[in-house]
Parts: sequence; C-alpha cells; structure tokens
Amino acid sequence: MIARLQAVGMIEFNSIAVGIEAADAMLKAAQVAPLIIKTICPGKFVAAVHADVASARAALNAGLATGASTVVDHFLIPNISPEVISALSCACEHVPGSAVGIIETFSAASAVVAADTAVKTSQVSLIEVRLAMGLGGKAICLLSGDVAAVQAAVDAGSSAVGEAGLLVRKVVIPGISPELLPFIM
Repeated sequence: MIARLQAVGMIEFNSIAVGIEAADAMLKAAQVAPLIIKTICPGKFVAAVHADVASARAALNAGLATGASTVVDHFLIPNISPEVISALSCACEHVPGSAVGIIETFSAASAVVAADTAVKTSQVSLIEVRLAMGLGGKAICLLSGDVAAVQAAVDAGSSAVGEAGLLVRKVVIPGISPELLPFIM
C-alpha cells in the first residue's frame, strides 16, 4: 500500500550549494518532512518536502526566497497521486497494458507535475518518473495502459508543462516491443 501524502513541494536549483542552503531553509521554515533532497544532472540540486498544504507552502516559499535566481523550476501539488510517489522510487515491476507513453521535460519538477496530471486524468499506470540522472538535466515519466487512455494521459500531462515551455517531446507507443522494456525501466 502506498501512503497518501497531503502535499508535496519541490524546487529545482541550478546551484548545488544554494540548493543545500535552500533545503535547510525549507526544513526549518515549517513542520515538513524531506521526500527527495539530492544532486541531479548536470550539476543541479532538487529539494522536495511533504506535509499539510500550509506547511508545504511555507517551506516552498522559504526555499524560493533563499534560492532566488538559482531556481530552475518549482511546484506545490496538494493531494499528489500516490502513484507519483511510487514512480519516483521506480517501484513498478511490470508494465500493464498494451501501450507506453513518454513525457520528456526540460526540468525534474515539471516531470512530476506532468506525471501527477496524467494519472489523475486517465486510467493509466505510472511506470516511472526519472529525474535528470543521466538525462542531461531533463526528466521523463513513463506511463502504460490501453492506447486511448495512454494518449489522453500523455496529452493532459504534456499540456500541463507545455504551457510553461518545459515540454521536450511526448510519445505514445502502441504495442511496445517486450524486448525493449527491460532497457527503459
């Protein structure tokens, strides 16, 4: 069973040093718990916390104030989908459905927003949200299900990040080759 988090706030920084300083400010600003705090490629830093909405917002605001000009992207998602939390840790072991959808973004934070929007829009499974490690600073989310559901989810997730100019590409592959799956998961 996946625990439900009330709200998640994440900030992506282009400076590791300032990212660490801002993460400290986030944790001190409100009663929040760390979710993800780490360096990502290429030389960026991401800090994500979870708590009730007001506390997550207070922590996010403290991190944004500390990070200032080093902030690449950020979000606050109240009632984040539990599938997103699971996919951040690569907890999916198989790919249900006949189609795979991929949303590729320019930032780690925008991939989480795209994934959350996608799974709340359509009956799909979230395979993984991969945050900028070995991706040149970009991020991807992988979804699966029947072709129509995956297409609807990919369109919705892409729209959520496309408005901010953070969408690189979106792809839906109907009937993906089973031999390919071990190489992308």
